[in-house]
Amino acid sequence: MSTQLEKFIKVLEEMFQFDQADLDFGIYRIMNQKREEIKRFLENELVPQVKKAFEKYRNADIETIKQEIVKLENQLAEMGVAKESSEKYRALQEQLNKGVDITALENEVYSDLTNFFKRYYHEGDFISLRRYKKDVYAIPYEGEEVKLHWANADQYYVKSSEYFRDYTFTLPSGKKVHFKLVEASTEQNNNKEQQGKERRFILTDNEPIVEENGELIIRFEYRPDEQKRKREKINEETIERIFNYDGLENWIAELKTLSPTEKNKNRTILEKHLNDYTARNTFDYFIHKDLGGFLRRELDFYIKNEIMHLDDLDTENEKRFEQYISKVKVIKSIGNKIIKFLEQIENFQKKLWLKKKFVVETNYCVTLDRVPEELYEEL
Repeated sequence: MSTQLEKFIKVLEEMFQFDQADLDFGIYRIMNQKREEIKRFLENELVPQVKKAFEKYRNADIETIKQEIVKLENQLAEMGVAKESSEKYRALQEQLNKGVDITALENEVYSDLTNFFKRYYHEGDFISLRRYKKDVYAIPYEGEEVKLHWANADQYYVKSSEYFRDYTFTLPSGKKVHFKLVEASTEQNNNKEQQGKERRFILTDNEPIVEENGELIIRFEYRPDEQKRKREKINEETIERIFNYDGLENWIAELKTLSPTEKNKNRTILEKHLNDYTARNTFDYFIHKDLGGFLRRELDFYIKNEIMHLDDLDTENEKRFEQYISKVKVIKSIGNKIIKFLEQIENFQKKLWLKKKFVVETNYCVTLDRVPEELYEEL
């Protein structure tokens, strides 16, 4: 696997959040179902599709020709013969000029696609940064006298806090375990927290684990971490503290029950639920209103402005021009397939976000002058 292909696949795995495969709630369940399809595309379809697009140019192995030229140059130098006078050397040089370096073309495709998707993806979100040229952005302006615009104007901001206070799960024996917050400071006005000041779920120092009414209570504080550790690191240390807690051996034995995944064969039931609980409340994210349309427009703009150049069109070498157009077609074809995957996942999130909420309880307030007198006694 080439270096450029490795970089491209790494970016795709980050975009499709392969590192979150252990999470199985909300949108991550959908991601897990889609992940196999994406994995199949990356492992079995991506490389063959790119190679097939350039197959017609594979009339000679460029590397083999280059090696023959170097070998011939050394032989001619030892004999004291000028290489330009050798008919074989001239024939190999002509063959090299007419040939196409397929590997270089494939690497260019992977490099261009990597650069494109890296522009818009940042920490789990696609940011609507419309490009005008390098490091200069455009806004959708239609001649208004004053135009108000912000970076996330095309997105919904979702604050994940549905299980913020309590989280309960049942052990194989039927006994219940509760995660409870004893102290929490949340963001004001639904604003995203500042970078470097992210709050974490940290096991409280005062009675972190207690047994009440046949149930186990594990108590957390939600606050900034002075050591600025990552969520995964804090969770590892929390699990270690719980498993080393004295006096609750029966509970701890059950919490150590394995709940393995393909990626983590030794995952315990405590690790599973702790990761779900902390992730639910710390994964704030944006949902794009039309991610597919945005990325397709940006891909077209990227191809026209940063891949296609007018000077390349004015060439006498027809073969070179053909392979140039083929490269553009491959970039657009592969790019659109990846955009389609991303669009399906984003549209599903948007559908859930816009779905009308169920009414679970309704109350009415009515003034007494509107109530018939015959109902007074009943009231």
